[in-house]
Amino acid sequence: MRVIGGEFRSRLLKTLPGLATRPTTDRLRETLFNVLAPRIEGAVFVDAYAGSGAVGIEALSRGAARAVFLEKDRAAVRIIAENLKSLGLRSRSELVSAPSLSGLGKYPADIVFLDPPYDDADEYKAALQLLGDAPPSLAIAQHDRHHPLDAEYGQLRRTRVLKQGDNLLSFFAPVRIDADN
Repeated sequence: MRVIGGEFRSRLLKTLPGLATRPTTDRLRETLFNVLAPRIEGAVFVDAYAGSGAVGIEALSRGAARAVFLEKDRAAVRIIAENLKSLGLRSRSELVSAPSLSGLGKYPADIVFLDPPYDDADEYKAALQLLGDAPPSLAIAQHDRHHPLDAEYGQLRRTRVLKQGDNLLSFFAPVRIDADN
């Protein structure tokens, strides 16, 4: 796995062996960050269920001011720490070794990326509902096409879906309330 663009373009990242985590593919990350390009500069980015940290590292490489990595798997936390150290990104990041749900509300962010295990529908619902109670400017959930997500969670409403093979990226933004109504 490698960094796709920005300051660390083409730098290799360590990943966990086996199927314990499901890395976001290079192609899907490229698609995601092509969409995020106008919003990423100076943003605070949360990479929840971070795995190798590739998505948050990509955000930092492309100009995010700060990234918070939420990951409970100890082996994955070690890999993220090694990746951040090798790129000199520790000062611009925070690595939280805890379940993502416990950290989501504690780290205010402009953009939150969620990639829970595909087979855990309850985790998606809980994470998006938690974010819907105090929404960031943008929340993105990566999920399988066989696992559709609701259109709204609290104050978050789905604004866009990108499909790539069996993977979907659902984009959610806060519901805007018109003051004239």
